[in-house]
Amino acid sequence: MRRARPGAVPRGIGGGAQARRATGEKRALTSVEAGDAFDDTARAADTADGRPGEAAPTTDVSGKGRPVSKLWHITLSVSGQEAPLTEVRRGLEQLAHDHPFLLTSRYANDHAEIRYWEEARDLHDAAAVALRLWGEHRSTAKLPPWEIVGLEVIDRETYHLRIAEGYGPPPAAPVGVHPF
Repeated sequence: MRRARPGAVPRGIGGGAQARRATGEKRALTSVEAGDAFDDTARAADTADGRPGEAAPTTDVSGKGRPVSKLWHITLSVSGQEAPLTEVRRGLEQLAHDHPFLLTSRYANDHAEIRYWEEARDLHDAAAVALRLWGEHRSTAKLPPWEIVGLEVIDRETYHLRIAEGYGPPPAAPVGVHPF
């Protein structure tokens, strides 16, 4: 799936910004309504001490009982037969390009670890998406034919608690693709 600005010309269709609008002509900006529940949901996600986003409601404010998405920290481990390091790195870099929410990838010639944030309704949905990630991108990113050997899915609050207490996954810095 390609993400782009509304009205953007697909890549490779010649010209640049000048071909789409005359010199000096300003772009028309458009906006999309967030919906009636947006402000109430954002306020409901604030904690008592005013920090935004730490406590999320379990259903939307419309009263219809639709689950609200939350962020999940994913660590996906894959392993298999040895592959050239340059090919592994190139495949992981392509995966990071295709899936822009990847935080960091670490790799060796026979295994790799991918860490990223996933937005999902619950743990089951986040895990299902994570388990499909490697297989769905294997051919497009030319990833090695490795199998998933580990998966950790934790919510945002647990992730931050672990970091604050000094254990759990190390912070995902530096961001990018790095050897073990």
